[in-house]
Amino acid sequence: MNQLDRPLALAFPLRGSQLIEASAGTGKTFTISALYLRLILGHGAQETGFGRELLPPQILVVTFTDAATKELRDRIRTRLAEAARFFREETEAPDALVAQLREEFEPGQWAGCAGRLDIAAQWMDEAAVSTIHSWCQRMLREHAFDSGSLFTQTLETDHSDLLGEVLRDYWRLFCYPMHGDALNWVRANWSGPAALLPRVRALFGTSRPAANPDQTPAEMIEASLLERRQVLTGLKAPWLQWAQELRDICLQGVADKTVDGRKMQARYFEPWFEKLSAWASDASLEQLDLGTGFTRLTPEGMAQAWKKGEPPRHPALDAMHELKAALDALPSPDAAVLEHAACWVSERFEEEKRRRAEMGFDDMLVRLDTALQAEGGERLAILIREQFPVALIDEFQDTDPVQYRIFETIYRIEANSPETGLFLIGDPKQAIYAFRGADIYTYLRARHATRGRLHTLDTNFRSSHAMVNAVNHVFERAEQRDAGRGAFLFRDGDENPVPFVSVKSQGRKEVLLQDGQPVTAMNLWLLPSEQPISGAVYRQQLAAVCAGQIVELLNGGQQGRCGFAKDDDALRGVLPADIAILVRDGKEAQAVRRELSARGVRSVYLSDKDSVYAAQEAHDVLAWLNACAEPDVERPLRAALACITLDLPLIELERLNQDELAWELRVMQFRGYREIWRKQGVLAMLRRLLHDFKLPQALMARTDGERVLTNVLHLSELLQQASAELDGEQALIRHLSEHLALSGQTGEEQILRLESDEQLVKVVTIHKSKGLEYPLVFLPFICSTKPVDGSRLPLHFHDADGHAHVSLKPTPELITQADDERLAEDLRLLYVALTRARHACWLGVADLKRGNNNRSILHVSALGYLLGGGALLTESPGLERWLADLQQGCAAIDYAPVPPASEAHFYPPLNLATLLKPRVPARRASENWWIASYSALRIGDSLSPSEAPESALAQKLSDDERLDPDAPRDVLLSGGDIHRFPRGPNPGTFLHGLLEWAGREGFKATPSVVEDAVARRCNRRGWEGWIETLGEWLVHLQDEPLRLNNGQPAVVLSELTQYQIEMEFWFASHKVDVLQLDQTVRQHTHGGAARPAAEPSVLNGMFKGFIDLTFEHAGRYYVADYKSNWLGPDDMAYTEEAMTASILDNRYDLQYVLYLLALHRQLKARLADYDYDRHMGGALYLFLRGTRSQSQGVFFTRPPRDLIESLDVMFQGKAPPIVAEPAWEQGVLL
Repeated sequence: MNQLDRPLALAFPLRGSQLIEASAGTGKTFTISALYLRLILGHGAQETGFGRELLPPQILVVTFTDAATKELRDRIRTRLAEAARFFREETEAPDALVAQLREEFEPGQWAGCAGRLDIAAQWMDEAAVSTIHSWCQRMLREHAFDSGSLFTQTLETDHSDLLGEVLRDYWRLFCYPMHGDALNWVRANWSGPAALLPRVRALFGTSRPAANPDQTPAEMIEASLLERRQVLTGLKAPWLQWAQELRDICLQGVADKTVDGRKMQARYFEPWFEKLSAWASDASLEQLDLGTGFTRLTPEGMAQAWKKGEPPRHPALDAMHELKAALDALPSPDAAVLEHAACWVSERFEEEKRRRAEMGFDDMLVRLDTALQAEGGERLAILIREQFPVALIDEFQDTDPVQYRIFETIYRIEANSPETGLFLIGDPKQAIYAFRGADIYTYLRARHATRGRLHTLDTNFRSSHAMVNAVNHVFERAEQRDAGRGAFLFRDGDENPVPFVSVKSQGRKEVLLQDGQPVTAMNLWLLPSEQPISGAVYRQQLAAVCAGQIVELLNGGQQGRCGFAKDDDALRGVLPADIAILVRDGKEAQAVRRELSARGVRSVYLSDKDSVYAAQEAHDVLAWLNACAEPDVERPLRAALACITLDLPLIELERLNQDELAWELRVMQFRGYREIWRKQGVLAMLRRLLHDFKLPQALMARTDGERVLTNVLHLSELLQQASAELDGEQALIRHLSEHLALSGQTGEEQILRLESDEQLVKVVTIHKSKGLEYPLVFLPFICSTKPVDGSRLPLHFHDADGHAHVSLKPTPELITQADDERLAEDLRLLYVALTRARHACWLGVADLKRGNNNRSILHVSALGYLLGGGALLTESPGLERWLADLQQGCAAIDYAPVPPASEAHFYPPLNLATLLKPRVPARRASENWWIASYSALRIGDSLSPSEAPESALAQKLSDDERLDPDAPRDVLLSGGDIHRFPRGPNPGTFLHGLLEWAGREGFKATPSVVEDAVARRCNRRGWEGWIETLGEWLVHLQDEPLRLNNGQPAVVLSELTQYQIEMEFWFASHKVDVLQLDQTVRQHTHGGAARPAAEPSVLNGMFKGFIDLTFEHAGRYYVADYKSNWLGPDDMAYTEEAMTASILDNRYDLQYVLYLLALHRQLKARLADYDYDRHMGGALYLFLRGTRSQSQGVFFTRPPRDLIESLDVMFQGKAPPIVAEPAWEQGVLL
């Protein structure tokens, strides 16, 4: 094949640093997957190949969003699998490029190639296809030693809470001590930390070190205000006299009739001089508003007003020129103090993140970059280079200086090393994410570094021939215009790093027809006017026109008049999903969606910025939470019932005022919600509320119902996630309230979700639309623009070398520079918008003004620049001539006055689908399988899988004695003996915790160590008076010989050598009848003594538990359990009989039998010669409050072997062994 005929994807050199510029729709993703195939196969000659085959983990592919990562990974996997089948000759070629690729291998190599492709496809889950952030995080983790980072760090997607905390620290540290002028200035200009937060955040990474770092903000403010007063005093000094002299001159001119009476009258100038005199005489006045006086009281103004003789001369007239500018330029502490705040907060913010081992998305890049620039950076770069010899960076036009420096350090872009491959793929014409930190000037540095190695994709596969021709024509005119600076404002003489180069088009098989005629590709709607119109009028009129045109297209689609024709196939009518309306912000989206809704057209709004917390539903959910948390308080409950989302009829709300019984029913209903919230969580509660009020049915009947329901469900999920980390209802309510206050700061998980995949018109921001395509695109507000005027700070601009800067002091030169860059980005946004359309687009064009100024600002909009080359539109009717010039020479462009706004309605086809009856399984579920524990066997407890404790602590809370309602609740502040220690589950768990700690210390802790440990725990609970008592108790217990009375030596905890604390066990239970279990235990323990019965149930699944202490003593194995039960006021109460009674009352007999069964099974599995009689010690229950009594609080037992072995068989689900009935005759055993 001729080298010139080979597509770029096959001819591209797979080594060194290369740059591919891919215009919109030219097959960038297709090319990336083709390059991936070639790298896997080791394709290419010495000049164009990499030199060896690679595997997916060796090829780094970086893109900029998670969605793009997933799509790219799936596309590459599919391409590899399809190519493998084709190389094995099992299928036809998936595309012409793969067919050409196979031709470049010998047929004998095809099987080997197919094998490599198959392996690669199977290995794609391990492939290094990721976002830049996740890749940096991975590098920091995998190369923790070389990068100097922690092995485990938490990725925190939303650091707004931490940043707010740091800013409040700054406020407390620097603003609380202020007084006098400094305090007044802060209160007037900053108001509080919340108002300061967005201003400080905007300066992160750009703040310079202060000129005098030791100066506090208060000192800066006072010094600046002092200087301001001095400058102001100097300005005012001559004006008291000058004002009087100028007044006399004007009065004399009026008296002599030497002035034009229409321009100079006493009623005009008297207020000017009054204001001037008052301003000059009052030292505290700063502002001076003379209105037109600032221009009239100048030499030029006087010359216009004077009609006879020479206009007067006076130094005040010359000084008035500069007075307004001088007042505007008075020294202000704002910039210096803001920079101080930004510098301090950003440093402390970084410290806090490192202290917490947390990272935000940007931190990943910064920390990897820092590691690469550090002393050991070269070694880290070598390791990464060896790990990923080839890297493909997609969407490289959205890079920033940090990302570029990372890849420059690793792959040495300018050196063009043949041992590695770095392929940068992007399109500078689509660099539209400056607000996220993307920097086109960084891309241009890469373009310069790879000069001579620039490749382009030059064929559009997305759009029709006419659509491509129209876009080419619009941008070519601007590119070829001598007067301007090229289509994208980067041309400087002969240099143009961002040129517009026309692309070829493959075209589309289908054609858009309306009434049998092809629809023009680019339609310009001119809104005629004699004067520039306001943005509000523009939005209102074009939204109506746009909605009317969409209804016309959709109705034509239903009637078979408008749609897509393909060869001989029937016309496919235009559907709502074929249409996208591209907007700049939510205000524009709202305007057009309102008009669409009025005409019966449903739409969905897609934006990267809209937070679910900014929706009305978030406020209503907050009202519901308040009512459910306090259902007996009337006001929040009425607010919840009256909210917009519930939309209860007014008559129903009025009935609640009149009917006491109806009100009580609502109170009881919300009390029920509170119970569900406490037991099952906020998500279950909100779902119950939705269904009780039949909200899903009611909402689906509304045009915006899906949006509302989606938001409520989204909020419910977010609240459920948050509740896992919050304690109680009020904490969750406070959490939601804080998010409502910060609804402008959108975390990724808070962005509005798409409510439906149904046929809806899509209203999309231009930023969000990048990378997407739509058959038909409307740009009704494309002329709207927001020129930089210095009112919004800080100003962002670049210097001559392309380095980014930020300024808080706008000068005319900086404003011009920043606005020039704004226009350049608007031009790129326009390019992105126009290239989304496959078949046709419609643009709303009008001559616009800004605010109350009647001057046209069309020339500073992107479309205005392309039409007029930056020239001011002197008269609004002249816009038609601009459009006529644009249309000339291009049949794919048409302009016409806006069509009248049609009021026609669209009626979508009814969805007649009905739900089928639910299918019933042919068989029942085979068994009720669950996880049970001893706690589930408690008397009167309900049996459910949730009963099984998750931890030893949870088990203790359920095992320990329940506090008698009549028992004293107060915690005694001073200790006494152990019998007066508080009772109940929590104090019991506290004692267990002390023994667990002692066990970890080997039961050998010295008295001083014990006292310290007890003190720490008691202090946390406010039990300081118990430190001495509990310390002595624990020291005594560690060394006390505990008598078992079983013929074995006494047990001393401190002498144990083999033991395990809190031993967890699990074993299977196969349909164990609880009543049978209970009966068996009764028969074999405590001589069949009476005790409470267990509730009937079946244990089926797993049985689990935690044993306080399992130990070996004198060759036997024991289980021990600590009991904090209170048996009486002194040691005399802890007799053998009292402890046995407590065991039976609480059914601890069931517990120790099951614990011994668990130990029995463990020993049987681990000891080769295990014998119950020889190895099993028994169960020791230690009543902790009776350790100094005669009985030592020890209850010891060893159940008979038959019991344990019969339970073993029972839990295995086997029938018990049949024992022959004994025969009795006349009372004698035969």
